Amino acid sequence: MSGSASYRQQLWKKYSETRDQVIKEQLIIEYSELVKYVAGRLSIYFGSNVEYDDLVGYGVFGLIDAIDKFDISKNVKFETYASLRIRGAIIDAIREQDWAPRSLRKKSKELEKAYSEIENKLGRSASDKEVADKLGISVDELHKLLQEVNMSQMISLEDYLEQNHETGFDTLSLDGDKERPEQRMEIIEVKEILADTIDKLPEKEKLVVTLYYYEELTLKEISKIMEVSESRVSQLHTKAILRMRSKLEKMKSVI
Repeated sequence: MSGSASYRQQLWKKYSETRDQVIKEQLIIEYSELVKYVAGRLSIYFGSNVEYDDLVGYGVFGLIDAIDKFDISKNVKFETYASLRIRGAIIDAIREQDWAPRSLRKKSKELEKAYSEIENKLGRSASDKEVADKLGISVDELHKLLQEVNMSQMISLEDYLEQNHETGFDTLSLDGDKERPEQRMEIIEVKEILADTIDKLPEKEKLVVTLYYYEELTLKEISKIMEVSESRVSQLHTKAILRMRSKLEKMKSVI
């Protein structure tokens, strides 16, 4: 962020009292780096298919919305609140462009099924060639398909767990809700299965998942650390998610 915490607090106080548009513009500038960070995180789903600057542009609308609706009297950190609004604005903008036609979603399911069937049969991670052979395509075609399917994923591990288990990746806590021991046990099992699933990923995919979901780095930062292209990181992320989703689906029958 460009200014100090005290400076931002002063801006918020003035804006909450006056709703002055000049101060609002200053707040937008102050939190512009947050938009870039969220856009950089979401870039992992798109690779070169969507320009980073476009993602930033969509995210600015989310930031403006967050500034308009934020209540400083509530004990909520603005960065946390705004990040959700920015992320939502970017995803909504992409979805409005019909970036995931039904045919692509079908291919995504076919890929997930291929990984699942091969890995269940062999008891190890499937190679690119094995998946390509099962689908009747070349390895190059598989890589292209992975890049296309990446755009149809747009469901991160956080979203997947929220949708299927009423809790998020970062909120799998063993505290609270002591009156419902069955829910506590469910969370423990989800965490154990998730950790085991990540641990069994091929090393490069495991590193991408760790850097993205635990270290919360952007696509660009992960690319620099791993010394591979951003599109390669995006591809590794897609493969990891396809493998993990097929395994996580089994939680429905286990839990």
